Amino acid sequence: MADSPIRRVLVVGGGITGSTLALALARRGVHVILVEARRELGGGGHGITLQGNALKAFHSVGILDELAEHGFAFDKLRMFRADGVPLMEMPAPPMGGPGLPPTMGALRARLADILARHVTAAGVDVRTGTTVTAIDDRGHSVVAGLSDGSTETVDLLVGADGIRSTVRSMIGIDARPHSVGMGIWRVIARRPAAMDSSGVYYGGPKYKAGYTPISEELCYAFLLESNLDRSFVGEHPNGKILKEHGQGYGGVWGQVRDSLADDAIVNYQYIEAVLVDDPWFRGRSIVIGDAAHACPPLIAQGAAMCAEDAVILAEMLTGGDDVEQVLPKFMRRRLPRVRMVLENSLLLAEWEIHPDTPGADPGGLMGRTLGALCEPA
Repeated sequence: MADSPIRRVLVVGGGITGSTLALALARRGVHVILVEARRELGGGGHGITLQGNALKAFHSVGILDELAEHGFAFDKLRMFRADGVPLMEMPAPPMGGPGLPPTMGALRARLADILARHVTAAGVDVRTGTTVTAIDDRGHSVVAGLSDGSTETVDLLVGADGIRSTVRSMIGIDARPHSVGMGIWRVIARRPAAMDSSGVYYGGPKYKAGYTPISEELCYAFLLESNLDRSFVGEHPNGKILKEHGQGYGGVWGQVRDSLADDAIVNYQYIEAVLVDDPWFRGRSIVIGDAAHACPPLIAQGAAMCAEDAVILAEMLTGGDDVEQVLPKFMRRRLPRVRMVLENSLLLAEWEIHPDTPGADPGGLMGRTLGALCEPA
């Protein structure tokens, strides 16, 4: 690490963004305090699709090899009619560069557990069951009050606390998530032998259905439809309901649906989005990841954008410049890329909801977006 005036950083939130940032900073010699409201790091969640740029970020913090032992790598996306008839096959572009898989499916809980172990091993000061209650920016430092009654004086405070970020509002950024107008069912199931890549099914009774293999044994399947009653939100033994809502889809997706037990645990969430305008920071406090730019999962770039934020911020903070120089440079580097992904994801969602929109070209927009993301972050 170059001589850097940034020695102590408080990271709020121990999800993918916060854990990746904490690990990246610790590996570069920064003292990191990571506070997480939950009682422990890791665990939880469904499947996740990690494209090459996400894998590049995880490689940079030293967790990719372990993740690859448990995940499922592939190099294409297959598109089908609702009845399972193939439409086209799209090669997955090498967004992580040579030597890395184009895409990998993984169990989100596995990724979280791997990050948690590496964060702890790197010497990060992890405080679970704790969050920030006060932020006092003193110009040359930030004094943060924590829910355990302690205070910490740091060079930078980073809010990585998700789409409903507390830090975002505490530092005076008035941005709130909005509903995209669709909800998503997610479930973990046994992987049929024929499933060797992500697949998406169009033209059925709902907006879209699809899946991603996440290990040799398991897959992650999803169904997009309109917003349902709030009672469905969360994780419930709703396998029977998902099977009912997923009627009208065949092929491998239909096999996955039919394999579900009636009481299978299914996650349903409203799809929401938020984008904080430039800047994402106030003084020596900044929000990153979903706290700054949560996007619909239509391009499968949510985790990638979060992980890129984390490793790039760590790189720039330890490059020798002071915080006041780093944060505007970070914004200039990140905002155009993040805005493109979010706006294109929102447009794809709009086209899913209104498929007869004149000029709608989901495949073309997807291809252009992924092609642009082959450029280094």
